[in-house]
Amino acid sequence: MAKSFRKLSEAIDADPERRGRVDEYKRAIYDILELAKLREGRRVTQTQLAATLEVTQANVSRIEHEDDIYLSTLSGYVQALGGKLEVRAVFPDQTIRIVGKRPAKAPS
Repeated sequence: MAKSFRKLSEAIDADPERRGRVDEYKRAIYDILELAKLREGRRVTQTQLAATLEVTQANVSRIEHEDDIYLSTLSGYVQALGGKLEVRAVFPDQTIRIVGKRPAKAPS
């Protein structure tokens, strides 16, 4: 006989380590959906984005499904959609914009 969702959920909630793994997986799924939703909202296909990034469509799909993505990869993805990635550290008393490597100074 199949277990009810409630019984399965109770077993997960009873084990903090297991609950943590499930929550981490859930956050990764939401992040994946957000990245694809961002691309779709800009009316860009994976193939079009791949051409802009000079990678394969399969590589774009991989990026969209990564659990952990480099900021440089994410920045390139956003730039290919016509945007600019900004990262902020938000604290109760302040918000700080995190800046990556600064561009090299132009020669005089």
